[in-house]
Parts: sequence; structure tokens; C-alpha cells
Amino acid sequence: MPSVVGLLEQRELGARRRVDELREEADRIQAELAVAEREWKEWAIARSKVGEVLAPADETGQDPAAADRTAPAAEEQTGRTPQVPQAARPKSQVPVWRQGLAWSALPVDYQRILQVAADRARLGQGPVTCQELAAEFGMDVVPARVEALRSKAKRLVARGWAVEPAPGRFTPARGVAGPGDGS
Repeated sequence: MPSVVGLLEQRELGARRRVDELREEADRIQAELAVAEREWKEWAIARSKVGEVLAPADETGQDPAAADRTAPAAEEQTGRTPQVPQAARPKSQVPVWRQGLAWSALPVDYQRILQVAADRARLGQGPVTCQELAAEFGMDVVPARVEALRSKAKRLVARGWAVEPAPGRFTPARGVAGPGDGS
């Protein structure tokens, strides 16, 4: 007959194994949770970007579907085809910087980024971060907005309009002139 101490040791060993199994399962679940949260955030950013791209180009706030319904009536009254807002905006074009090219060649969002970076450089405040850009533009400082600005700032760097002296910090490139001036 087994001793009481022996039985207790067997049960303790079984409980210890169960605890180890549960800890391994908890670690696995925690790792899956981290991956799922990252994926969820990526999809949220993607949904936000698609929403921005598919937003109506019409600044009057009129629903594009309503504009489509009223288009035939407007055409009959005026005798010409009205301009209907497109469902998707064309991709912004950022030209490669060259001597004499003014900021006006850039889309407005890119001009705003350069303006803030140039103002900070002029005041001796150093390069600007994308979080600071978001705050300056009155945006929510959330990952989706910050990453959208980072993408635009990186495009300015790739096209020669700005430089990134340190990771995530941007300033206008040497020789890039102000908003209305050519260089």
C-alpha cells in the first residue's frame, strides 16, 4: 500500500504539470492575442485610408449618390453635362524636386507639411515629427493619422523636397524655396 506522503507527492506532481500546461496555453493565447490586435489595428488603418480615398471630392457636403440622381435634371435644364464628383480621388502626384520648382507644384497636404517643417527650421526648433504635424493640423494624434502623415513626409523625402536627419523627423531639403518662390 502506498504511503500518504507518496500519494501527496503524486498529486502535487499532477497539479504542477497541470499548472505548467495552463501557463503554456496562456502564453500561446497571449501571443495569438498580440498578433490579432496588430492585425485589427492594420485593418482599422486600411479602412480609414479607404474611407479617405472614397470620400466625395465635392466640398459642398452633397452626397455623391444624390448628385447622381439630380444630374439628368440639371443636364436637361442647362443643356450641358454637369460635373459629378468622382467616387475615388486620383492619387496625389508629388513631382521630383528640381532647381526652380515652387511648392505650388505640390498637392496642398504636402505644402502644409513643408510649411510646418520650414517654420520650425526657421525658428530653430529642429525637425518636425509626424505626431507634431498631426497636432498642428488639428487631427487626432492616433496611429492611423500619424502613419498617413508619415507616408506623405516619406514621399517628400523620396522626391527630394525634404530630408529625414533622424528617423521620424523631417525638415525641408537644402535649396527648397518657400511656398510661392522658385529656388
